[in-house]
Amino acid sequence: MLEANPKARADLKQGTLYALLGEQEWVYYGQVTTDKSLGFFRRRDREVAAIEAIVTSPIMSVVAVVYPSITRALRSGQWQKLGRCELVPDLHRGRRMVQWPVGTITVTVWDEGGVGTETRVDDPAIQDLEVIAGWDAEQHIPSRLTADFGQETAEWHIGGPVWRERKVKEELARRHPEAPWHQLPTDWVPTGAH
Repeated sequence: MLEANPKARADLKQGTLYALLGEQEWVYYGQVTTDKSLGFFRRRDREVAAIEAIVTSPIMSVVAVVYPSITRALRSGQWQKLGRCELVPDLHRGRRMVQWPVGTITVTVWDEGGVGTETRVDDPAIQDLEVIAGWDAEQHIPSRLTADFGQETAEWHIGGPVWRERKVKEELARRHPEAPWHQLPTDWVPTGAH
């Protein structure tokens, strides 16, 4: 459906628009933001849509994609560059992200200016913020977009926003009670307890 281009290279200039093949052969769309993340639109099609229709769709998520993986995805035909256009207004804003060190419930919320504030991972105000991570364009993004779109049941291990990352940690603790590295801290507040 998308064209492989063995000489393609990732274009991370602001406003670059990509179509990408997701699970179940859905075509999703992402646009490069000011900080070289990708803002994915809440839209999917069976055939690539017109750019004007894509960029008027709401934003679903903003994700850091590992740059070399975009080049691989372009070369394999899983992604295709559609061109460059004006960055949609919702992607001009800076975004807050959460840094969550392993083995703790204390997180740092980084604002668009680079100022960090500590809070707990169960803070209701941060549940929809993205946990800092790099996602692979071919291996991770298709299942991530299925989870973000929310129409089909997503794999249990797909994280992203704080609330989903918390569910993943709870499920790992449930599946592996003997593994100390998967045990939850004693002051853990279960997902949905607020």
